[in-house]
Amino acid sequence: MRRNLLPAAVITATLLVAGCGSSDQPAATDSGPATGTISFTGTDNAETYQPVIKAFEAKNPGIKVAYTQIPFDQFNATMQQRLSAKDAGIDVYTVDEPRVSQLAAKGFLTDLSDLDGQVKTKVSAAAYKTNHFRDKLWSLPMWNSTQFLFYNKTALAKANVTPPTADPQQRWTWEQVEAAGRKAMQSGGTKYGLFMEQPEAYYQLQPLAESLGGGSGIEGDDALTPAVETDGWKKAMQWYGATFASGLSPRGIGGFQTGPVFANGNVAFFVGGPWDLKIFGSSKIDWGVAPLPYFQGGKPVTPTGSWSLGINPASKQQGMARKFLEFATLDAAGNLATTSTTTIIPANLEAQKQYTPKMDAFSGTKTAGAAAITAYESEHTAVSRPVSVGYIQFEEVMGKAFADIRNGTNSDTRLQEATRQLTDAWKSIK
Repeated sequence: MRRNLLPAAVITATLLVAGCGSSDQPAATDSGPATGTISFTGTDNAETYQPVIKAFEAKNPGIKVAYTQIPFDQFNATMQQRLSAKDAGIDVYTVDEPRVSQLAAKGFLTDLSDLDGQVKTKVSAAAYKTNHFRDKLWSLPMWNSTQFLFYNKTALAKANVTPPTADPQQRWTWEQVEAAGRKAMQSGGTKYGLFMEQPEAYYQLQPLAESLGGGSGIEGDDALTPAVETDGWKKAMQWYGATFASGLSPRGIGGFQTGPVFANGNVAFFVGGPWDLKIFGSSKIDWGVAPLPYFQGGKPVTPTGSWSLGINPASKQQGMARKFLEFATLDAAGNLATTSTTTIIPANLEAQKQYTPKMDAFSGTKTAGAAAITAYESEHTAVSRPVSVGYIQFEEVMGKAFADIRNGTNSDTRLQEATRQLTDAWKSIK
């Protein structure tokens, strides 16, 4: 998903040390009252969750759900503070899946292992695995994701480039994208050839290294050994840095300003998520979607994962919180309701079957093929972000490294520095 927050890793390390090892807490036994109001906290606006809240309240007339939004750039710090203080004012909250391990290790999630059997049959294997830590289930997957290659049909036509097909078996290589992007810059009328929606985010750049066999960047039995200097990582980051150095991709644009670069017709190829299938619907340019590319000689790899839901162990309303949690994730209708106002893939497999076919019509003929791409990637190419109690520091360190590489720092040197930073940061956890 979209995230590019880079707080100080040393602060996170201190927080981790203070709570590491507390994941052996038992599941909550006091379920609390059967009726009343539960608090639900997340990063999305209130409109996103109104359909699922309304449906849940209709099914459970004695329970009300009060939603509170905390902006993403404040969410992690705010939740760390409140959960550390055992604030009972939070019952259910959204959990970024790669952070499950750290949250569980600190004792910030209620053990949901009694639901393990249900979850295993109702979500993908990747979603099932990433919500576990030390063989226990700590959160339930709500959404899933993938990435597409969006392309400017008009620009490619002007440049006499046949656009990529939506067939995953015939996906383009990054080398093909680069060559076609340069032609579009020369004679297709675009200012840039290629741009990533999240140019400094691990979620979107992980597939580059993984495609070349570089691994996730984390290894070891305890998943606390940095591995970002493999040949695959070096080659991927050398290529990535060169796209900016050559002008194929733009520097100085980030955050939520990346999408308009494509929507305004200034880039030939754009890597974005399912949310863009509707966002770009209002664009005046003619565009289409294709599978995420891979490197020649490598393998296709696509990102996956999104937000899950967890319960605060300090909640005094565990029973009602669990009812809402299960409705919004394990119940197909409830899970579908979480996607009513946003373009994101439901994690529940039954909900996915109902949702995915609609993707082809999100923006008319422009989104034709999106459903088949999504289904194929979910089954064949999806790779989750690594499960590690040190993931938060990893994401922070790598985000800064990607930013430096994008802005001209030698990629090999910067990966070496990232290794040193991670080694130092993780010493306090081991």
